[in-house]
Amino acid sequence: MKAIHQKLYSWYSRHGRHDLPWRNSNDPYHIYLSEVMLQQTQVQTVLERYYFPFLEKFPTLQALAEASLDEVLKMWEGLGYYTRAGNLHKTAQLTAPSLPDSYEALLALPGIGKNTASAICAFAYRQKRAVMEANVRRVLCRIYALDEPKETELIEKAHALLDEAHPFDYNQAMMDLGAMVCTPRDPACDVCAFAPICRACALECYDFPVKKRRSVPLRKEIVVVQICEEKIALKQRSGRFLHGLWGFAASQEARGEYVGRVRHQYTHFKLENEVYVAFGNEVSSQMFTLDEIRTLALSTVDRKILQLLERAGFTSRL
Repeated sequence: MKAIHQKLYSWYSRHGRHDLPWRNSNDPYHIYLSEVMLQQTQVQTVLERYYFPFLEKFPTLQALAEASLDEVLKMWEGLGYYTRAGNLHKTAQLTAPSLPDSYEALLALPGIGKNTASAICAFAYRQKRAVMEANVRRVLCRIYALDEPKETELIEKAHALLDEAHPFDYNQAMMDLGAMVCTPRDPACDVCAFAPICRACALECYDFPVKKRRSVPLRKEIVVVQICEEKIALKQRSGRFLHGLWGFAASQEARGEYVGRVRHQYTHFKLENEVYVAFGNEVSSQMFTLDEIRTLALSTVDRKILQLLERAGFTSRL
């Protein structure tokens, strides 16, 4: 393994993504934030639109803890998987001014799973932990030719390969190897440090792990936008999905004036909303002007509904 590690580090020193800001920080909060943002989100998206603005708004874990959930969700707007933002906020409130440095304590916090806890331990505290994100998982499955591995088996295999003397460099190099060399299609085995022991390479078959095909269901909803006295009614969601975000409430039946359809693709389903506008005379406490709505955190689909109303000319009446 020593020779493999040396070849891995040699490749990483020449080709690794050393300029990623969270790789040049020892601040556990910065590393934690990057790990949460990078869940289900591409690196480029996080870098270009979210990581720096979020840290500018909440530069420390303490600043995040003292912020309101609405402020946090507003900065998260468009990034999706909003429970991540809520758990980030809860964790800050529980741990500020600093995150714990033990794996077990991190694992007990809201939204921190095994991989995030391992990443914080390895990257912030230089502890002997193997990181298990999606690219590393694919590398391990190919090395050992695992079709449908159990989580415990993968973790055992990951720690068997881990360079315990250099957990930071090893884990960063493994993630980059998966992203840049051991890619889903056409892996570059000729430059891979693990080629001598990789069963997938020997078999010249790279379909590990087995990909499960799944159909994406279509969910249809009716949305009635209520407008009264130049204000629009919104609802703050309390469920796990889109928790804390403001948006237009779904309705059991259509009423008012038909505006159009709004479609949106989520990871596990497609959503199609039929949008109507109903003008009324009753003002509730959850009604807002357009300027007020622009300060609230809305989901992408609710932003699309707002844009539909603008194109149809309804907002010009407000």
